[in-house]
Amino acid sequence: MVETYPHLTYLDGFPEVKVVLRSDIKRGSYNKVAVISGGGSGHEPAHAGYVGEGMLTAAICGDVFSAPSVNAILAGIRAVTGPPGCLLIVKNYTGDRLKFGSAAEQAKAEGFKVEMVIVGDDCALPPPPRGPVGRRGLAGTLFAHKVAGAAAAEGRPLAEVTAEARRVAGMVGTMGVALTVCTVPGQNTSDRLGPGKMELGLGIHGEPGALVADLQPVDVVVSHILNQILNKDTKYVPIKRGSRVALMVNSLGATPMMELMIAAGKAVAQLQIEHGLAVERVYTGSFMTSLDMAGMSLSVLKVDDPILKSLDSATQAPAWPVGVGGPRPSTTLPVALPPAPANLKPVAVRPHELSSQGQKLDSAIRAGAQAVLKLKDSLNEWDLVAGDGDCGTTMAKGARAVLEDLDKQYPLNDAAATVHQIGCSIRRVTGGTSGILYDIFTRAAFVILKEGGSSVTAKTWSAAFETAVAAVSKYGGASAGHRTLLDALIPASVTLQEKLAAGEDPLKAFSDAADAAEAGAAATKTMMAQAGRSSYVPEHILATVPDPGAMAAAQWLKAAAKALLPSP
Repeated sequence: MVETYPHLTYLDGFPEVKVVLRSDIKRGSYNKVAVISGGGSGHEPAHAGYVGEGMLTAAICGDVFSAPSVNAILAGIRAVTGPPGCLLIVKNYTGDRLKFGSAAEQAKAEGFKVEMVIVGDDCALPPPPRGPVGRRGLAGTLFAHKVAGAAAAEGRPLAEVTAEARRVAGMVGTMGVALTVCTVPGQNTSDRLGPGKMELGLGIHGEPGALVADLQPVDVVVSHILNQILNKDTKYVPIKRGSRVALMVNSLGATPMMELMIAAGKAVAQLQIEHGLAVERVYTGSFMTSLDMAGMSLSVLKVDDPILKSLDSATQAPAWPVGVGGPRPSTTLPVALPPAPANLKPVAVRPHELSSQGQKLDSAIRAGAQAVLKLKDSLNEWDLVAGDGDCGTTMAKGARAVLEDLDKQYPLNDAAATVHQIGCSIRRVTGGTSGILYDIFTRAAFVILKEGGSSVTAKTWSAAFETAVAAVSKYGGASAGHRTLLDALIPASVTLQEKLAAGEDPLKAFSDAADAAEAGAAATKTMMAQAGRSSYVPEHILATVPDPGAMAAAQWLKAAAKALLPSP
C-alpha cells in the first residue's frame, strides 16, 4: 500500500505491528485530533485504505479476520496522537472491543487523551436488549470514519469529534447478502451454501447469517434488506418517511461493479418510492469486503446538512469514492436522444415502377444475396478451421434480410438510399465482425453516392466502392495480405478504377473487378493471418482453407456482376 500511495507510511515492527499512518505526521506534534480505526485484515480496502487527511490518521491491521494486538494498537496511538488526543473508532466485535479498550486504557495511563466509539450497524441481528454482545460493526462504520475525520480536519476538539462519530453510529444500519462463503487462507472453503442458495444477514468474517434462502431476483433481495434495516418495530435506525439518507452499496469481495450498480439502481428507487426517503448521496463500490465472498451489503445513513458537508469534504484517503459529492437530483432523467439528420434517413419505399438503374440494382442485389445463401455451408466449414464456425450462418442472416426487404422497402430508383437500406437490413439481423464491417462498408458508400445526386455514374460507383473499402480497412485495422475480406475487396476496387480509367465498358469493368476479387479470395490460402480470430490459428492449419470472409465477398461481387451482363 505505501508503495502505491506516497502520503502513507507504516510503522517498523512488521509483521507483528501492522500500522499504516499518514506520512506527514510527526510523533507527538500533531495539533489535531487523531482518528484511528482498524481490525482484522481481509476487509480491504478497509481499514488502511481510509487513511489520509480528512479521514483516518492511522489504521491498525490484524491478521486475517483477527483483531490487532494491544501492542500494535498502542504503537499506533503513540505514533500519531498529539496534545488534542485521539478517537478510536471500533467495530463491535468482542476481540476488537477488548484489545482497543486495553490499548486505550494503557494510553491514558501514559498521558494521552483517548476516546472510543463502538459502531454496531448490523440490522440482521435482533435489536437490543441483546446482552453484552450487541450488533456487529459492518460497512456503515466507514460513515463514522468520514464524518469524524472531517471534524478532526477542521480542528475541532476531541469531545466534538467523538460526538460526531457517535451520532453517525446511531443513525446507520447495514445488512448483507452473500452467494458464496469466503475462502480464508489455509482453510477449506465452507460448503454450507449449496447451489442455488443465498445467505442473508451474514457477518464480514464468513460467520453464518440469519437466514439461508433460495436465490431471488435482485429486486426481491434489495427489498428484503431495506425492509429489515428500516423496520419500524425493531427501530434499528431513527429513519422515517421524509427523512434524508445516504446509501452505500458495498461489494463483499467478488461482486463486480456492474452487479453493484444494478443493485444501487434498485435500492435508490425503492428508498424513494416505497419508503418515501430523499436519497442525498449514493456510494457504490468495494469499501469493506470479506476476502473473495460474492455478495454485497447495503448501508443506509440518516443525514442532515452538517453530515452531508462532512461526507463531501475533501480527503486523501485512497479508498473513499470521489465524484459523488454535491447535491443529487431527486429524479434522474435520461437526456433525450439527439435526432439523426433527416437527409441521412431516406424514405424506405419500393417504387411502383423501376427505372433502368432500379432494375439493374434489383437484379444485382438479388443475385449477390442468393449467392451468399448458397455458400452458407462452405463458409461455415471454412470458418470452423479459421474462426468460430459461424461465418456462413451470420452472412446468411444478412442475405435473407436483404432479400426480404428488397421486395418491400428498397427505393431502388435512388442508388444512395438503396445502399443505405442494405446497411439497415444487415445491421438489423447480423452480429459478429462481419455484420459491423458490412455496416461500415454501406455507410461509407452511402455518403459518396449521396453526394453524387440523382445521376450516379460508373465512376461514382467506383469512388463509393473505394471509400467503403478504405473505411473497412481503417476501422477494422486490416489491410491487403492480412487474410481478410479486404483481400477480395481491395483487388476488386483497384481493378474497377483501372478499367474505368482505361475507358472500358462499365459492366465489363465490374465483371473484371469481380474476377480480381475471386482471385484475391483464393490467394488467402497462402497468406499468414494477421487480423481476426484466424490470427490465433497455426499457419499450417489455415493453409487448408481460404478466408471465409473473403470468399463471401468475392461470390456476391461475382454474382452481382454476372447478373448485370447482357445475356449472350
